[in-house]
Amino acid sequence: MAYHRQSRIEFNHCDPAGIVFYPRYYEMVNSVIENFFRDEIDWPFEAMMAQGIGVPTARIETDFRAPSRLGDLLDWELVVTKLGRASATFRITALSAGAARIEVIQTLVWLGPGHRPAPWPETVRPRLAAHLTEAA
Repeated sequence: MAYHRQSRIEFNHCDPAGIVFYPRYYEMVNSVIENFFRDEIDWPFEAMMAQGIGVPTARIETDFRAPSRLGDLLDWELVVTKLGRASATFRITALSAGAARIEVIQTLVWLGPGHRPAPWPETVRPRLAAHLTEAA
């Protein structure tokens, strides 16, 4: 099952030419991940941080397919492509007007108390598994 979210390209995302300045995409990707954990996993980042745990990025790969411009509406899709003992790999893509704009492969690691990798909690793992799909 895929998670979907929309966002509009705003002035603050753009360079003087009116296209997305590439580091801003990483902020948008993080927003998709953060909202996924809030909406689908039922464990918002603020709850994780209050408990001294988190999901930092261990690896990120990006393909920039086409520029996004001020005012474009991006349709984001997130799927889990691999679920390990203490990590998960996500494919996050954005389309606008049916055209691919960006594809990100991102691996997050579950850090338990003490900031060491730990197995996914029993309440989290099945929720992540519900979004597991074959890697394309």
